[in-house]
Amino acid sequence: MFNLKIRKMRKLVFATALAIGSLTIGTAATPIIFHDGIMEDIFLQDYTEVAASDLPTPIVNALATDYEGAMLNKAYVDGENNYKLEITSQDGASTVLYADAEGNWLEM
Repeated sequence: MFNLKIRKMRKLVFATALAIGSLTIGTAATPIIFHDGIMEDIFLQDYTEVAASDLPTPIVNALATDYEGAMLNKAYVDGENNYKLEITSQDGASTVLYADAEGNWLEM
């Protein structure tokens, strides 16, 4: 009788450990999925729209040199004086460029 109680307790402890373990494994194995557009909204929040006339001269020169014929649609600046430029090239393709105040293109 005493032996039977020990076996039942072992089974109960094993079943509990198995149940708890399967819950943590199931949640840990689930990948984090980002919704499309969330990161774009976060990047947009860091920038404030500025007029094209307020762009530093080195950026205007770099745009004219490297993207000849492109039309500037919108310009933004962040707190570190990095600029985000939305342009349309001569062939009609829209592009987003990032530059520092000295007119150096940044990889984002």
